[in-house]
Amino acid sequence: MLKNVKIKNMDIRSIKKILSKKGFFVAKKSILKKQSSLHNIYKISFASLLIISFFYILPPSYKYMSKVFKANPEIENSSNKKLTLILEGKTFDEENESNYTDQDLVYKELYGEVTKEDSLETGVRLKASVLYQLFEDTEYKLSDVRINKIAKPVEIGKLPYELKEIQNVKKRKELFIQIVLPLILEENNKILLDRKKLFAILNKNNNSQSDNEWLNKKFKQYGVLKKDIPTLKRRMDIIPASMAIAQAAKETGWGTSRFALEGNALFGQWTYSDKGIKPAAADAGTTHKVMMFNVLKSSVRAYARNLNTHKSYREMRYVRAIQRDNFGKLNSLELVDYLNKYAETGKEYTIVLKKIIEQNSLLDFDDVKILPDSEAVKNLI
Repeated sequence: MLKNVKIKNMDIRSIKKILSKKGFFVAKKSILKKQSSLHNIYKISFASLLIISFFYILPPSYKYMSKVFKANPEIENSSNKKLTLILEGKTFDEENESNYTDQDLVYKELYGEVTKEDSLETGVRLKASVLYQLFEDTEYKLSDVRINKIAKPVEIGKLPYELKEIQNVKKRKELFIQIVLPLILEENNKILLDRKKLFAILNKNNNSQSDNEWLNKKFKQYGVLKKDIPTLKRRMDIIPASMAIAQAAKETGWGTSRFALEGNALFGQWTYSDKGIKPAAADAGTTHKVMMFNVLKSSVRAYARNLNTHKSYREMRYVRAIQRDNFGKLNSLELVDYLNKYAETGKEYTIVLKKIIEQNSLLDFDDVKILPDSEAVKNLI
């Protein structure tokens, strides 16, 4: 309150002087209003800038934080439950395989991968006499393999032309087995290493990005369309050596056929591509050929992938899974029964395979291990 101030007959200027001496600030109303408006504009502009900046950085920030703090996806392992259904006699059609398998994808991945690897190979064809000397120098004898259960890691790229000239049937068969056995065991080792990694991943609580990338690759390789783990487990398993040797012997006449010598084809697999050998006895109008390879091991890989993916052998894979679950080992004489769709002769074909296995004591090779060429393979022995 202002005391003893006479405001009568005083002009505005005098009043401003008096108020200023008392500590008051006097301004015109229009100036105060203008300053207030400017202040509000600054506040609104600053707030708008904050809001715009927030929404600008929100999407990339959310994406980054999601990667950092998002838990790795888990893969449910329900195979034991589903295998129990099989063992109890309940039908479980490999997850309705026709719906879960893209057969075109299987062949694309199978032949694409094998062909790509095969194109990098340039196998050398050694004479039979050279092979005999090589096996002698490395002390590689089938009689020792049958007893010691250890095979030499000898990789032969092509069959010798002289195989068909060896008159002694026993010697011809032994040389053929010496050539193909290491190739079969090597391919089985690759499958076992993959199978070991698969189970290691399934036993984890969380999967890393590399784990998931590896799984996706194997799903494609084995034609598992809907990424079903139990189906992948059944497919990712070995082919017993006795069964593979018997089929190779049957399909090639113990290594003497044109397909084997000219195309390194051990298992007579068909193809409709240009890379193949036309069968001489093929019916008129047929367009299929027998697949040909640069080296024998590519033929072995294609064969293993064929049995492990094609719908014609799903029963074989079921029985194999049950054998492994119940006994821990595979029985080729039982598995052969489910190869009746491999050849046009059907059941007769399986009977011939059993005779080859039994007459040549091929079961001796089912528990044979090949000498390791790496630490990883060494752990499989």
